[in-house]
Amino acid sequence: MSENQDNKKNMLPRPSQKNNYQIWLLIALILFIIGLTYFNRNVGAAEINQNKFERMLAIGDVKEIVIVNDRIVEVTLTTEAMKKPEYQQEIGQRNNSPFPNSTTQMPQFKFYVSSAEVFKADLEKLQKDAPVENRVPWRLETRTDFNSWFFSWGFLIVLVFGFYFLMRRMTGGGPGGQIFNIGRSRATLFDSESKIKITFADVAGLDEAKEEVEEVVDFLKNPSKYTNLGGKIPKGVLLVGPPGTGKTLLAKAVAGESGVPFFSLSGSDFVEMFVGVGAARVRDLFKQAKEKAPCIVFIDEIDAIGRSRGRGQVPGSNDERENTLNSLLVEMDGFGTDSGVIIMAATNRPDVLDSALMRPGRFDRQISIDKPDINGRDAIFKVHLKPLKLDASVDIKKLAAQTPGFAGAEIANVCNEAALIAARRDKKKIDMQDFQDAIDRVIGGLEKKNKIISPEEKKIVAYHESGHAIAGWFLEHANPLVKVSIVPRGVAALGYAQYLPKEQFLYTAEMLMDEMCMTLGGRAAEDIIFGKVSTGALSDLEHITKMAYSMVSIYGMNDKIGNVSFYDSKRSDYMFDKPYSDATAELIDKEVKLLIQEAYVRTKNLLTDKKAELEILAKELLEKEILFQSDLERLIGKRPFEHLTTYQAYTNGKAAKDAEKEIVVEEKETEIEK
Repeated sequence: MSENQDNKKNMLPRPSQKNNYQIWLLIALILFIIGLTYFNRNVGAAEINQNKFERMLAIGDVKEIVIVNDRIVEVTLTTEAMKKPEYQQEIGQRNNSPFPNSTTQMPQFKFYVSSAEVFKADLEKLQKDAPVENRVPWRLETRTDFNSWFFSWGFLIVLVFGFYFLMRRMTGGGPGGQIFNIGRSRATLFDSESKIKITFADVAGLDEAKEEVEEVVDFLKNPSKYTNLGGKIPKGVLLVGPPGTGKTLLAKAVAGESGVPFFSLSGSDFVEMFVGVGAARVRDLFKQAKEKAPCIVFIDEIDAIGRSRGRGQVPGSNDERENTLNSLLVEMDGFGTDSGVIIMAATNRPDVLDSALMRPGRFDRQISIDKPDINGRDAIFKVHLKPLKLDASVDIKKLAAQTPGFAGAEIANVCNEAALIAARRDKKKIDMQDFQDAIDRVIGGLEKKNKIISPEEKKIVAYHESGHAIAGWFLEHANPLVKVSIVPRGVAALGYAQYLPKEQFLYTAEMLMDEMCMTLGGRAAEDIIFGKVSTGALSDLEHITKMAYSMVSIYGMNDKIGNVSFYDSKRSDYMFDKPYSDATAELIDKEVKLLIQEAYVRTKNLLTDKKAELEILAKELLEKEILFQSDLERLIGKRPFEHLTTYQAYTNGKAAKDAEKEIVVEEKETEIEK
């Protein structure tokens, strides 16, 4: 086994060795019941009275008599008697027994007597006139009455065992095999035996966040360094950011770097169907943490139990989640400042958390983990590309520039998809084309070349995508095109265009207007060329409608509405009342419609002027199905704006920095020589 495999094996927590004796006991109980049913001679014997027995004895139908425990007389018939119709109905149910010859070897009838001595006296009287060789033999037997024992004590044992078995299954077993362990914490402990091997070297693109949590590690390693100066170790660190940005990975890196016990669990682990279980698990978790101090407790997706109290609650109800949150608040506030226990939590919805949970003293630090910029994506790609066999054509900077808005999880998915695509094509190394196809698949979906599309639909899609490309090419603030394709992708996408947006955070009204015009380019091209529109612009219309409403009612970019924003970041997602009157709502709808109409007219005029370029691009797209930025420059000329793309600005900036470093080194060498 290689060293990497050993490390992966050590990363996983060792599973607890649970006994499976419950299953074996259950199997044994089933076999015991089967034995009672089929091997007990009393089971299945029809009960008769003594008068009927005497008639059977008189006509010679009895083969053997057994007196059991001085109380029960078992009667076995002769083979000829068993064939008589009067006995068939009573013993017929025994003919289906799974054991062979069970109806002849086992007694067919039974009856109860007051005592064995009285019965023997009666039997002697009945057979005194019969010859000795024709008398029916009898014998005495002493047996344990399994039936009476089972239905008195055995049934009680089965009932207790069944209850115990159900409780074990409901509570997940629990340490020590206790029945009432449902209130124990379900946190997974990583300690010296199951040590986490992830370090800060495995976390890329989160430089500022790493600096913050590195201090947490230093707190745990050298607490006296801070306490000697009068400082207090923080109690809680809250990681906030969108999904896939590396919050859980960063927490694992903190555990791996600090080398202290690390309790990991999810917010949903506190939720249970029983009342009071969540609060009990919180108390048990913090009790274990105090015993293992110094340590880290990491609660992932804390919004499952940390939502604001009273939000969405039915009046008069007892919310179990609120009780759990109250217990968590008390336990966090009850820690001493020198206890050495630090709480880390992660969430992608900080707006729904309770204000009491967010205050200093509980979560002293809130670390924001946003989606990485181009420098961060460059570093993340370097981490995920290490185990891959790459071709010399792979440009990491270009990959980072072509994946704007990608989180770390999406970048990892792109790298994995590229490796799978290269393997599918029987390549020895992964080249740049594989990464391009992987990015297309992550953004646009799976390519469906075999999807049947009529020539008319294909022509509409070609002009639609060409309209987007032409509008974006000749609008100054629009994003430059990277690739346009009319190969179907995803569920319903018949065309696909990839753009390269700029790394910026502030947008002006002109920028948003140009983006709206570019988005309307497909609908306008269909109107100009075919004189009618199709349903292909659904996602485009949805996008521009949201953008127009944001410009008018949120960003204050409308003259009639004014510098007013109706957006409230602290309110819940479900707003049943609007923060403005009906007259204002009517004015907003009117201004949004005018804004979209203005953008559509502008786009239509632009494409009418560039109709020749539109025709050239659409025909080329119908022929080749996929066009790149270089193809647009060859067909319709270069973009009439001198703005650098994100990739160009990034590479030029890198080159400038490298040149500055070389100049500084040369100057130092010159000074040394002098």
